[in-house]
Amino acid sequence: MGTARYSLPALPYGYADLEPLMSELQLTIHHQKHHQAYVDAANGLLDKLAQARADGVDLDLKSTLKSLSWNVAGHVLHSLFWEGMAPAGRGGQLEGPLAEALLQEFGSIERFRREFTQTAASVEGSGWTALTRCSQTGRLLIMQVEKHNVNLYPTFDILMVVDVFEHAYYVDYRNDRGKFLEAWWELVNWEVVGRRFAASRG
Repeated sequence: MGTARYSLPALPYGYADLEPLMSELQLTIHHQKHHQAYVDAANGLLDKLAQARADGVDLDLKSTLKSLSWNVAGHVLHSLFWEGMAPAGRGGQLEGPLAEALLQEFGSIERFRREFTQTAASVEGSGWTALTRCSQTGRLLIMQVEKHNVNLYPTFDILMVVDVFEHAYYVDYRNDRGKFLEAWWELVNWEVVGRRFAASRG
């Protein structure tokens, strides 16, 4: 039986490096408490499945796998989120093939940013918004993900993602998601997003 486990990734910057747009306290709680909780829960569910298989007992698989999906997706999306940010002014520029593809799909960079922001602002309850690339058509699409694992597009490569669960911004912005999104745009690491786009194109 498999024994590999999930682990909390280290951040590619210090906890205070995204200030003042994202405070040290906000980032620390989000990474060490919330993301860690998804990692721990996913590993616990894998252990539960392994033990049930070893003991030859049946589980409520509907409930168990739904919970596993929630926690693994939370871990994966958070990992992409951390990697896709950089201290303000150090994330490079939106240029090259990625910028050209965005212009082709959305007509302008301003239109892309507006649609992405509106999508993120309108996620019902908690969730994510991602810029994705379809492996079949090659088109760039905005994906609104509810609750980590609802409305995902299978096989789509995620190029950029923003967390709009309130735990991502409540310390700094209370319940003002719009103000958080305005600040988040200043933290996007376009070099990482561009590399993901290049890798997606093969």
